[in-house]
Amino acid sequence: MKNIVLIGFMGTGKTTAGKILAKELGMKLVDVDEEIESETGMTICDIFKEHGEPSFRDKETEMAKKISSGGGGLVISTGGGIVLREENIACLRQNGLIVCLMATPETILQRTKDSTDRPLLKVENPYEKIKELLNQRDVRYRNSDITIETDGKSPMMIAHEIIEHWKAVR
Repeated sequence: MKNIVLIGFMGTGKTTAGKILAKELGMKLVDVDEEIESETGMTICDIFKEHGEPSFRDKETEMAKKISSGGGGLVISTGGGIVLREENIACLRQNGLIVCLMATPETILQRTKDSTDRPLLKVENPYEKIKELLNQRDVRYRNSDITIETDGKSPMMIAHEIIEHWKAVR
């Protein structure tokens, strides 16, 4: 059985929908960011602050390779920037269906505005930063097997939409 790999910008519902998806399908959820935090003993914010984004991206690549080499049957929730390195998506795609969750900048801002663990949004104008990062990453996000718009949808609705696609391609 292949993995289901959830990609997309922060706040699009990867982790929340991923938990429901894993439960509904009887699969294990693996959150790449949580795995990095567990392995390093540091939060993502602390990694960014103390070692910089390039160091975090290196750890993210190592984790993507490690998780994807372990076989199938996982729902893998990735960080929003995993698409910045093509090798990450290539290794995750070897044994996984790549599902991109998309949302508008307005929805993303609404979903992330109270979060304190989004280092890339700790700026004066987070809305403009969201638009900038989405524009930079859009073509990479759209290079997925399935794209699902999550605006106005509950995590349960998103999970069920993924399941319908999953059944069709399995």
